[in-house]
Parts: sequence; C-alpha cells; structure tokens
Amino acid sequence: MTFAPLPGRRQDRTSAFRLQLAELAPLVGVGLPDRVPRDREWQGQARLAFRRALRDVETLPEQLFDPLLRTAVLDPDPSHNRLFVEAAVTVFGRRRVQSALIEYVRTGTDFERAGAARAWYWARAALRFRGGQTLVPTPESKAEADAVADLRAVWHEATLREFVRNEDLDVRRCVLPGLPLNPRHYPAGLHDLVAEAVHIARTHPDEYLRHRVEHQLD
Repeated sequence: MTFAPLPGRRQDRTSAFRLQLAELAPLVGVGLPDRVPRDREWQGQARLAFRRALRDVETLPEQLFDPLLRTAVLDPDPSHNRLFVEAAVTVFGRRRVQSALIEYVRTGTDFERAGAARAWYWARAALRFRGGQTLVPTPESKAEADAVADLRAVWHEATLREFVRNEDLDVRRCVLPGLPLNPRHYPAGLHDLVAEAVHIARTHPDEYLRHRVEHQLD
C-alpha cells in the first residue's frame, strides 16, 4: 500500500502567509520581490530570498522567534515550511520550537493547529542510522531524540486528543500522519482514546483519512 498525498488545505489563507512574510522580511534583512500575477511564483521568489538569508544562520535576535515560527505554521506548503522550522531549531533549539508547536495545537485556531502539525514533521529529532546497520541509530541522533522524548509524548497526547475532539477536516488530515495508532505508545489511560481515533478515521467520509489509517495500521 502506498501513501495517498496529503490533500491541499480547504481554507485559502495565502493572504495571511503573505502578510506574515512581510512582517518577517525586515527583521531578517530580506527584500521581498515585487508582486507578480501568479501568487505561487511570488511565493517561490520570496522563499528563495529567505533561504539565502537564513542559510547557515547561527544567531538571530530573540524577538524573531515568534514571527519565524508563525511563518512556518502559516506556510501553505508542507515542504517549504521546512526552511523556517529548521532555522528556528538551529538558532533557538529544538525543545523551544517543539514546545511552541504544542501550544499552537492546544490553543491556536484550527488553521494554526493544522499548520503546527505540518511543521512538527521538520521539528522532530529524526534518528540517523549507521551505514549497513539499519536498526542501530548513531549515538548522536539517539541522544538528540532522547533529549526531547518527553515532549514527543506530550505532542502525541495533545494531537490524539485534538484528532478525536476536533471535527475540522484540515486538522484531522494534518494530524493523522504523525499520530501513532498503536496503544503501546500511550499510557493505559489513553488506550480508549486511541481506539476512538482509529474508529473515526476508518469510518470518516473523507477518503484520505480512511486510506491513511489503514496504512498506519498495516
């Protein structure tokens, strides 16, 4: 079974993303391109300008944390948001970024919750493995993952609860790919909630959710 691609967001918030880019640009010394008829082309040019400014960045003023992470959350592209997430992780630390994304899920708007779930993918501490030993992670990557293991558990519980509670389709679509559906990943008190999440996804009228849950349970 292959993954179905994550559908595009149902709400068009590109105007909010443009405004966020305009707020962030002067803070990092980026000159935004002139507007062009095609918004996607303008976004591409703007992201290129930010990529050049944020490449290999090691320090940024404290006041940039919130607008930088908010730009990642509002970015409509689930791949290009990586630029802003990784810059925030590099400068401000993975723990702070993950904690902020958890707060977006708990208290943000539905659009922000969905964006935070997509940003989390790039904020994770991914394990890297020794060549030829696929089951043995490098000590460095394991230490990095262990350092935020507590936040990973908090994230899983927060997104599990949000998936069950929140009927917004964009939120559910964006949360599900990163949601463990094996009860062993959760304390006993959450096992019923895991079963409820599986039932919601399996019986949902949305084809993407039904397809995705079967792949994750395979």
